[in-house]
Amino acid sequence: MNQTTASTALIPNSLPIPSALGSLEAYVGAVHQIPVLSAEDEQALARRFHGQDDLDAARELVLSHLRFVVHVARGYNGYGLQLADLIQEGNIGLMKAVKRFDPDVGVRLVSFAVHWIRAEMHEFIIKNWRIVKVATTKAQRKLFFNLRRSKTRLGWLNAEEVRAVAKDLNVSEREVLEMESRLSGRDIGFDAPDDVDEDHGPPAPVAYLMAEGQDPAQTYESADSESDQLDLLRTGLAKLDARSRDIVKRRWLDDDSKITLQELADEYGVSAERIRQIEANALKKMKALFAA
Repeated sequence: MNQTTASTALIPNSLPIPSALGSLEAYVGAVHQIPVLSAEDEQALARRFHGQDDLDAARELVLSHLRFVVHVARGYNGYGLQLADLIQEGNIGLMKAVKRFDPDVGVRLVSFAVHWIRAEMHEFIIKNWRIVKVATTKAQRKLFFNLRRSKTRLGWLNAEEVRAVAKDLNVSEREVLEMESRLSGRDIGFDAPDDVDEDHGPPAPVAYLMAEGQDPAQTYESADSESDQLDLLRTGLAKLDARSRDIVKRRWLDDDSKITLQELADEYGVSAERIRQIEANALKKMKALFAA
């Protein structure tokens, strides 16, 4: 059995995925169990893949370099992103590199693949490091990574350092200052917890949007409740006789000044006490309807 056959026997049939293995530590342990290829085996596999479309050869090339992707991904730990996500993005770059690798050029795959791996990781970081994009052009992306590395070492840049960075990266000083301002900002959750100390940062955006008494749910609930009450009131009035309905309307629902019992008594030719009794009975019937 030659070395290529021996190493192939130790390589799994599918690409390991951190989430599928239960933990990142298990994934790292698994990829470090995969043998490293010699230069001769690497070239032989690359020729099989490109010359014969041998996907098993491509798989072995990818799997044997997964440990290198983990190594590169660890260098981007400071961006606040999950290492497992960075590794999976780097694996995509590795597969692209294997597809484009030419064994006749005379370089090792790892030297060729590092550029593709980092490119995929950079793209992922730019898209996910902030909700609002901090870099949109190629020059800004270069500035983003170089300036962030410089700020980790130096903190806030002074005027001389700004000029030096601008000269080294071939960008304007204004672009350096603008990118530094973006890097110095921080993400704020839309809904801040109630126990957040306002002295340690600005209020969450939701604090600027909400107004007392303007909660949509409460507004809808209030309007819906008022509508129900009006429907019940109309139903209750409809079930009263004409005299009782007239007395309740004029005593309680008219927009004008409230009419007195005596005025209604004089109009209907009965005593004020009788009007009070009719009113009380009508209201009792309506209350019973509301309580049902």
